[in-house]
Amino acid sequence: MLVHCSDRVRALLLAVLLLTCLVVPALAGPFEDSVAKFANDDFSDTEAAIGEVASSGNPLASTILSALQDGRLSADPDTKKIFVTRSDGKIIDAATGAAVDKLSDNVADVRVNNRLRRAIEAALGGLTLLSSDPAKRLAAAQSVFKSHEENLLPTVESALAKETNKSIKQALAEARAAIILFKSDASDSDKLDAIAVIKARGDQEALALLNDVGTDQPALVTKAASSAISSIQSNLAMWSMVQNAWYGLSLGSVLLLAAIGLAITFGVMGVINMAHGEMVMLGAYTTFVVQEMIRTRYPALFDYSLLIAVPLAFLVAGAIGVVIERTIIRFLYGRPLETLLATWGLSLVLQQAVRTMFGPTNREVGNPSWMSGAFELGQITITYNRLWILCFTLAVFAILLAMLRYTALGLEMRAVTQNRRMAASMGIATSRVDALTFGLGSGIAGIAGVALSQIDNVSPNLGQSYIIDSFMVVVFGGVGNLWGTLVGAFTLGIANKFLEPVAGAVLGKIAILVLIILFIQKRPRGLFALKGRAVEA
Repeated sequence: MLVHCSDRVRALLLAVLLLTCLVVPALAGPFEDSVAKFANDDFSDTEAAIGEVASSGNPLASTILSALQDGRLSADPDTKKIFVTRSDGKIIDAATGAAVDKLSDNVADVRVNNRLRRAIEAALGGLTLLSSDPAKRLAAAQSVFKSHEENLLPTVESALAKETNKSIKQALAEARAAIILFKSDASDSDKLDAIAVIKARGDQEALALLNDVGTDQPALVTKAASSAISSIQSNLAMWSMVQNAWYGLSLGSVLLLAAIGLAITFGVMGVINMAHGEMVMLGAYTTFVVQEMIRTRYPALFDYSLLIAVPLAFLVAGAIGVVIERTIIRFLYGRPLETLLATWGLSLVLQQAVRTMFGPTNREVGNPSWMSGAFELGQITITYNRLWILCFTLAVFAILLAMLRYTALGLEMRAVTQNRRMAASMGIATSRVDALTFGLGSGIAGIAGVALSQIDNVSPNLGQSYIIDSFMVVVFGGVGNLWGTLVGAFTLGIANKFLEPVAGAVLGKIAILVLIILFIQKRPRGLFALKGRAVEA
């Protein structure tokens, strides 16, 4: 009896073993056949293989498609074996995942063209639509929107039904609409709904997608697509103007920060300071030195590096400004052309000194985390560093106005600006006011260098890029008038950004210069003339 039971068990185990041998190849066969198509060296077969591998559900699918995208998929045309070279240099069999020691000499890379690259991108997007990582799901949905591969529609709809994140759900809805719009057997009503979804997106990618809608579509669909295209184009034109206005405000804030110190020294002292740009440069290099010390000694404080650099840059540039005024400028009052030549020579000396200390090449100044990145507002992109510079500039401007209005030094500066001799007769030490004024203007230029280090190259020539524009702002706004400097900076910044797309960067600047010259002919004292400053005997 026990013998018979033992025979039955052996027979049962043998049957299970045979069944396993028959079923497993049957299950594995389709995937292996799909992978083998990569060895045919035919673009059509490769495209078919991409779709079959992507829809197989095999865990190796993503590895194979990523390798094909990166040029790491190779094929043996004799054995029809496909191999993946992993990023660590190890080689595996694409169909089984088994390790391979060495490839034969006749193995060659699988070729792809632009159409296949788009298919690979779409397939990889479909594979990550159900990823647990929200960023990957969002990127996958955006990739499917661009490719609108029809075979991904079931995956997109499945992902859409499960998605709870609002932004990803919207991206999936847009991807579904893009697929349906080009799906041959979709109904007209579904396509009209899809056009409405794409129109609501309203960006350049939506416009490009609608432009691809062919004339073979039903008349109702093509008419709706044309209407959506016109609406998106009008919307994008409006956002383009908003973007130019933002760029103009951003440029204006930079010009204001660079020119505000010059407005003080030029207005109060009548000194044409061609070394003002070098004060900006010194502020930028102060920021570099601060960041280098923090990187090497206190890396945890890097996010506070700019907050530390601002007062130091003000002190360094301000102190050098006081030294310049006491040693050079005070002997040249009343001789503006000589101050121009002297400060121009001084600017060359300061540039060479910086080249000697730091070298002629650009220096790296990093962005703290709170100044990195950007965010979308409608159809425009706003970078955090530009936004913070705008806020910082307005804060400096407000503090400077408060200082001029409510402090003793500010009152003395205003008195000297309006009538130097009368101020001297009232007991104000004009020489001390001159030194402190020049130091204040230079210190603000140093602060400007801290901000400019975040958006421009820190090099010995940094200040030269802004000195001419700064003089234009001061003269246009009204010499010595801070409100005029504010209005002049933002006006020139916005005008420059609106002229650039039409005339180009160089011709745009030339046009601005010509317009300022014509304006000065009409109003020699600028937009806001400072009354009383010229009442001197």
